[in-house]
Amino acid sequence: MIFDALAVAGAYLVGLEPRNDDRGFFARSFCAHEFAERGLKDTFVQANLSHNPHRGTLRGLHYQRAPHAEAKLVRCTRGALFDVVVDLRPGSPSYGRWAGAELSADNRRALYVPEGCAHGFETLVDDTEASYLVSAFYAPGAEAGMRWDDPQLAIDWPITPPARISPKDATAPLFKEYNA
Repeated sequence: MIFDALAVAGAYLVGLEPRNDDRGFFARSFCAHEFAERGLKDTFVQANLSHNPHRGTLRGLHYQRAPHAEAKLVRCTRGALFDVVVDLRPGSPSYGRWAGAELSADNRRALYVPEGCAHGFETLVDDTEASYLVSAFYAPGAEAGMRWDDPQLAIDWPITPPARISPKDATAPLFKEYNA
C-alpha cells in the first residue's frame, strides 16, 4: 500500500499497489502490520456503508468525543466524492486545519482519518457509495458535529451550496464553539 501524508497530522491518502495479470488485478486494501508500522490504528470494530443517490449530497462534519473518538478508513466504492478531515486535537501541529481529497471507484484511494478529527464528504456524482471502517463502536452520547461552511475553516467544497444536507449538519456548531 502507498501512504501519502496530508496537511492534517496523522491523516493519509492510502493507495493500492495492484498486482496485474490477464484476469485484472489483486491488491490489499488494508494491512494491520502496515498501519501499525506507521503508528495508525490497526484494529477496526465496525464497518459502515453510506449510499447517496444525488450529486451534491454533503454529510458531515462528524466526530465522536473522547473517550469514544474513532479513527476511520474511508473508501469510495461507487461514484466519486470529495472527502475532508478537520483536525480538532488541541496541541496538534495542524489543529484547526483541514485536508481533502477526491476518492472514487476509479482511483480506488482511501482516506485515513485519525482519532480526534472531524470527517465529512460531498458526493460529486449521482449514485455514490462510501464504505468506511471505524476503530470505535458508535456511541450516541458522544456523537458531535461541526458546520460544513464554517468561515474559520474555509473548506473548499466543490459544490457550494450543497444540493442536499441534513438539518442537523446544516446547523452544527462552528469551530470556535468546539470544546474538546
